Amino acid sequence: MPPENLHIRIAVPADSSRLIPLINQAFAVETFMTGPRTDPERLAASLQRGAILLAEDGSGQLIASIYVEIRGNRGYAGMLAVAPARQRSGIGSRMMQAAEDHLRARGCVALDITVLSLRTELPPIYRAYGFVETGTEPFDYPHPLKDGLQTHCIVMSKPL
Repeated sequence: MPPENLHIRIAVPADSSRLIPLINQAFAVETFMTGPRTDPERLAASLQRGAILLAEDGSGQLIASIYVEIRGNRGYAGMLAVAPARQRSGIGSRMMQAAEDHLRARGCVALDITVLSLRTELPPIYRAYGFVETGTEPFDYPHPLKDGLQTHCIVMSKPL
């Protein structure tokens, strides 16, 4: 299904039982992580701090989500998840645009994201969306990395 047929809305707590498997499946490529990408407690905390935009297809099947948070006059977006079978179809781009629109409508003048340094394929993708590297942050996650690996977050930003 083309991305333009998506219904995008703000998630509610009742969506959690569908969001958790979607997010964990989408992030299964991060084989350097131990434990799930999200769980009921982490997702509930995200829904309290910010919002999750979710995308459903015409049959109501959940196919993508992205976390958004307002931080002063800046927005933050993260945890972009697209169902594995629907990846590389333009849905991720559509979700980033929805996040930008959501944050812009709430007065944000810029958007920040973070990318794990171990995900070397991601910075070029986000550069194509207009993001530039603006710094780094420590990686803070409740589960350790496998095999003693280390990573940090690359902060990328763009004006809205």
